[in-house]
Parts: sequence; C-alpha cells; structure tokens
Amino acid sequence: MKKISLFSFILAGLLISSCDKDDDYDSEKPGGGGNNNINQLKAAGDSAAIIGTINQFRKILGDSLNVVPGKTSGRREINWDGVPANLTNNNNFPPDFFNLTDPAGANGRKRGLVYLATSSPLRLDSSSFKDIDASYASQFNPFSQKKAIISANSTVSEIVFKVPGTNTDASVQGFGIVFSDVDEANSTTLQFFDGNKDLGTYKAQAKNGSANFSFLGVHFPNDKVTRIRITAGNGVLAAGTKDVSNGGNKDLVVYDDFFYDEPKPLQ
Repeated sequence: MKKISLFSFILAGLLISSCDKDDDYDSEKPGGGGNNNINQLKAAGDSAAIIGTINQFRKILGDSLNVVPGKTSGRREINWDGVPANLTNNNNFPPDFFNLTDPAGANGRKRGLVYLATSSPLRLDSSSFKDIDASYASQFNPFSQKKAIISANSTVSEIVFKVPGTNTDASVQGFGIVFSDVDEANSTTLQFFDGNKDLGTYKAQAKNGSANFSFLGVHFPNDKVTRIRITAGNGVLAAGTKDVSNGGNKDLVVYDDFFYDEPKPLQ
C-alpha cells in the first residue's frame, strides 16, 4: 500500500507540473516532435524585469552573437536601431532589409530574416508612432533605444529565414520577440510553421501594470521553423484609433527586438 500511495503522489505531482507548463499554449500541434520538449519562455514588466528571461532564451539559442555571415551555430538579433533615417517614421521599410546578399554590402544587414510581401507596408518608427496619432507618444516604448516596428495596415506580419548573406532558404529552431503594450492576454501571438505544418500558436503575456514590455520566446529542439506569423494586438494603428487602455476598444501593440538561432540551409 505504501508503494501505491507513493506512486500516486508522484503521478499527481507530474500532472500538476505538466498543466502549469501547458496552460499558456493557445494551440498545440502534436506532430511536431512532441510539445513536452518545447521551451517556451515569457515575461512581462519593464526592461529590468524581462532581461533575465531574455538572457535565458539567448543561452538556449546559442551563446555566440553572430555579426558576420558564414556561421553554423550561435544566434542572431535585430533591434532596428541602426536603420537609416530615410527608412524611419514612414511606411517604406524594405521587407528584405536584413537579408542583403551583395558580397560587398554591410555585414550588419546580412542576418537572414525576410518579411513576406503580405506584411507590407512596414513602418519603422522612432517617435512611438505619434505621427500616426498623438496619443501614441505615451502609449508605446521601444525596448532598445528608440525604434519599434509594425505592419502598417494589419495586425499580422510573417517572416521567413535565409542563410545570412544569401538567397538560400533556411530554418531556425527558436525565435523570441519583445512586444510593447500588450493589454489583453489573447491578443498577441506567435504561430510557427515548418513548411505548411503548423507547429502551434503561443500567446504573449499581458503587460504588468504600467511596465510596457512582454517577451515571448519559443524553441523547438526537434523541429525546423521556416516561417513565423506575428500577430500584434487586435487593432491597426491609425489616426483617431485609441488603445483599449486609453478609451478605445482595440488592443494596439507594436514590437521591437528579435532573437533567433543561426539560420541553417534547408535539407
């Protein structure tokens, strides 16, 4: 009887742990290598509150931050702040800005990430999007320095991966992002794909009081990720459109830094 009781106790504990891990998933696709192996990291708060989780995710992706092409391990990051002024505060950000293939071009633009055309136009902004509506000046905060980005006409944008510095299709195993001003727990997600295979949709946490940031990172040890659908809130930024926290009825969300492991060529 003591053995049975001990087994029952251990089993109950495992079930509780499993529920705690999985209840944040919006949807799971069990064909993708087993969701029990997926690393999902999330945090909400100010920059000091989320940086520990971001650093943990960085270690999962790879300790080395790659800044030149030709790598086979490590990670890449994008924070937008080095983009020139002529591509800022307008809807002209190129979808392939961070996939420069010119051998003579700057290595800083060879990071193997491309927005799909359906995401355009893209708006990179250094003024918290106040040129769209003045109320946004106090609504959104960039995580690193001054710039954040949105898909100007939609809440949805999609990205794919290339071997940095080339047009060779590639995959990653993990991707993380910092959102700004997530008010509603179900409004903001990342959906991952391996080709046409849906690997699941994962929710960002709502922000913590006046602290504006929400970090979400997901890593698939047993799968390849070739495409990611980013859903940022449930309303498009527009003149006269207010955030739900400012008298409106839409959760308006922007985003900043990207984190992903080194893109590798598809086999």
